[in-house]
Amino acid sequence: MANSAQAKKRAIQAEKHRQLNASQRSMLRTYVKKVLKAIAAKDAEQAQAAYKVAVPVIDGMANKGLIHKNKAARHKSRLNAHIHALQA
Repeated sequence: MANSAQAKKRAIQAEKHRQLNASQRSMLRTYVKKVLKAIAAKDAEQAQAAYKVAVPVIDGMANKGLIHKNKAARHKSRLNAHIHALQA
């Protein structure tokens, strides 16, 4: 348990950040799942629309440092490849 005032404050801040990060990560996963669901349904138009909404969210999480920039690029690349495979 934290003994100093500074340590107590940092513990409170760390918990707030942990909860915020968990919420943001959950939101990111939800947007990715929406794209995957549209791909699984073989609905290229809906998948493309969901992808366009998901890309700024993915980029935002990478800019905030919540996920690595390479992971963000990997997500976008794989989702886009699946969408293009549907359209072909």
